[in-house]
Amino acid sequence: MSGSNSSNPGSGGSARRAEAATAEPLSFAVHSLPAPTLPSAAVRHGRLKMLLVLLVCAAPVIASYFTYYIIRPQGRTNHGALVQPQRPLPTAAELPLSDLEGAGVAPSSLKGQWLLVAVAGGACDALCERQLYLQRQLRESLGKHKDRLDRVWLIDDGAAPRPELMPALQGATVLRAPAQALDRWLAAGDGQGLAAHFYLVDPLGNYMMRFPAPSEPDRIKRDLEKLMRAAASWDEPGR
Repeated sequence: MSGSNSSNPGSGGSARRAEAATAEPLSFAVHSLPAPTLPSAAVRHGRLKMLLVLLVCAAPVIASYFTYYIIRPQGRTNHGALVQPQRPLPTAAELPLSDLEGAGVAPSSLKGQWLLVAVAGGACDALCERQLYLQRQLRESLGKHKDRLDRVWLIDDGAAPRPELMPALQGATVLRAPAQALDRWLAAGDGQGLAAHFYLVDPLGNYMMRFPAPSEPDRIKRDLEKLMRAAASWDEPGR
């Protein structure tokens, strides 16, 4: 009969789909992440050149301090006491300075020169007068290096300097500073008080050596000359 020879359309479609699924299994595509990009040769070369320039600029400063502090630690015969660690110039808030007219002076303005510092009251007793005289003589004794050293007198009270002292202070920097602030920075630490010493500050603003005063001028001079020679490659006169 005609009915027995006809096929079922639904069952045929299902069979074909099953065959297709069996023949072509489902696959997934996996994409790898992009490889990190390394700096180009030109970039690496530029960075290396920049580091070399920085090293060249810093080398003289490093070398002078290395020579003075490291290479000759045992053989050194310095008269002054090295301050370790060095003490940088305080900020204006920590060390308020003013000139004799009362105008404020920023401590940072003192950088750029070696500073030989004396501390005393404005009345300036006999020890103070000897210090100021010795301070002037030491600077003059440095000859061609003298323009790299400034004389500084820090007055730690409100007394006015006597008029007869002023001619000897020509070329010196005279400033007022609170005694307690000076003591925190310079810290003589030997029970003699701040007026009993000279204090040496390098051109970078670091308090780095203390001399007993009054002292032996020739021994102080030798220390100053050694420091000037060690720093000659990077330190120039004037700020």
